[in-house]
Amino acid sequence: GVDYRSVMPTNLYGIGDNYHPTNSHVIPSLIRRFHEAKLNNTDVVVWGSGDQSREFLYVDDLADACIFVMEINKEDYQNKISDMTSHINIGIGQDITIRELANTIAKVIGFSGDISYDTSKPDGTKRKLLDTSLINSYGWKAKISLEEGLKFAYHDFIKNNSL
Repeated sequence: GVDYRSVMPTNLYGIGDNYHPTNSHVIPSLIRRFHEAKLNNTDVVVWGSGDQSREFLYVDDLADACIFVMEINKEDYQNKISDMTSHINIGIGQDITIRELANTIAKVIGFSGDISYDTSKPDGTKRKLLDTSLINSYGWKAKISLEEGLKFAYHDFIKNNSL
């Protein structure tokens, strides 16, 4: 009789992220690389071809979506969620190539050096994009744009990571 709600977020980033040089996800890793390259006046090497695409969601939007899902009328929720799809995907419903992401991060950080791609490193899955039509049908949409979220994340990196 307990009303459980399950969500499946896309790739997350934001304040409090792990900016470790080798053990972090793509956005915090690139933020650190671009920041260090800006300070040291060096170029940035991005792993893979840059052609793969990913969807990214700022953490505050995930928190907002979780509250939104909890507030959906129980009967309406149960009518739309089947046993085979027992969760709601949370994302922005749009992906970006890693090349476009790298260029956006460079812009946010103020990096003006060269960006190259190390194709000896694997690309991973060609595309990762969630079907967010269900949560969107309830009226939820992410509020924080990628560029705005990257600015928040970069500010957090500067504030909390002494290099």
